[in-house]
Amino acid sequence: MTLVNKVLLKIWTAFVSIIGSSILVFSIIYLLPGDPVLSMIDPSVATPEMVANLRKELGLDQPFYIQFSEYFMNVLQGDFGQSVVNSEPVLPKIVEHFPATLALTITSAVLSVVIGVTFGVLSAIYRNKWVDIIARIIGLFGISMPTFWSGILLILIFSVYLNWLPSIGSDGWKTLVLPSLSLGFVGAGFIIRMVRNSMLDVINEQFIVTLRAKGLSERVVMYRHALRNALIPAITIIGLNIGELLAGTVVIETVFSRQGIGRIVADAIMAKDLPVIQGVVFFSAIVYVVINLLVDLSYSFIDPRVRRAH
Repeated sequence: MTLVNKVLLKIWTAFVSIIGSSILVFSIIYLLPGDPVLSMIDPSVATPEMVANLRKELGLDQPFYIQFSEYFMNVLQGDFGQSVVNSEPVLPKIVEHFPATLALTITSAVLSVVIGVTFGVLSAIYRNKWVDIIARIIGLFGISMPTFWSGILLILIFSVYLNWLPSIGSDGWKTLVLPSLSLGFVGAGFIIRMVRNSMLDVINEQFIVTLRAKGLSERVVMYRHALRNALIPAITIIGLNIGELLAGTVVIETVFSRQGIGRIVADAIMAKDLPVIQGVVFFSAIVYVVINLLVDLSYSFIDPRVRRAH
């Protein structure tokens, strides 16, 4: 299979994954207990005729497959439905608030990669020394600490006691620091472990011994050859980590009062606004699939063996 055919196959697989995620999201919303129609009208004045007419108007009296086909065709045309709370279109609302979530996700991902790769490499090079111990403690802290707890802890330290950074809002780079650190430490913990283990495996490979025997400096051996090979499995974790970061914005944006899609879906859950919940989750699924597609394709550029294999 040529590289072009492989890319086309991965794009097709990503498209199928998006369709599958849409079916899953729609099914979960469809099977949730409760009647969404009752949340649109005042129960005190609602009559069975009013409920039946509104259900028919919205197409909720149709079988599942008809409702899904109509929803999916509307999504392909850019129509994610309307909010049952204020009748606003869902997609423009998501697009309006997505930049704040995107900025938080990218900043958190960069922090997690920088912290994770740096401490993972140092931990492997200085194994069982104090640097390794500190790196493993940071990794354990990142994996174990819930994001809402670390967020509250950062607010207490840097906003309440030190008064260095704002604790809420989504305006300016200063409001990104604390939520990004809270989210970034989670991914950094996993990346530290993955990079450390990968580096330890690569260091013991025969080609590393050969490179050292040829007289290459330890810095060149470690950072040009060992690290490049060790990053291959770590990239997978980084790609999956972005999906975790997108999911984590629901909690973090609530803790730090940021106006992103995470905060939108949290408010929609409280208001039982099903079209907004469905739209945000499906939109996030599309972003997640596309990101992992790009991560998968990046293997060919990072590892020449993948290009030669195809």
